[in-house]
Amino acid sequence: QVQLVESGGGLVQAGGSLRLSCAASTSIFSIYTIAWHRQAPGKQRELVAAIASGGITNYADSVKGRFTISRDNAKNTVYLQMNSLKPEDTAVYYCAALLGPRTYWGQGTQVTVSS
Repeated sequence: QVQLVESGGGLVQAGGSLRLSCAASTSIFSIYTIAWHRQAPGKQRELVAAIASGGITNYADSVKGRFTISRDNAKNTVYLQMNSLKPEDTAVYYCAALLGPRTYWGQGTQVTVSS
């Protein structure tokens, strides 16, 4: 079992920034791929960004150039730096840890961007 806890969400104005954190319980955190997903009301959950154990990253087209995913293996934590936020970024953001056939999910954190 892997426990994931997201934090850092909140209410910001358009153009502002937030940094989300995902803290993991596993002692083998460094070998997991970690991903951020989001889900807005009435919409499907979508992949936002992912970072593999070796540091390779992927981003959704909608956030490229604005969001940055990073990891600190010494702290068992992954970050999502979100800049130039837009109202359409409003969603619940979830982190997920992937290893082989298993995926573990956090509880989510609300991000609201006002216009």
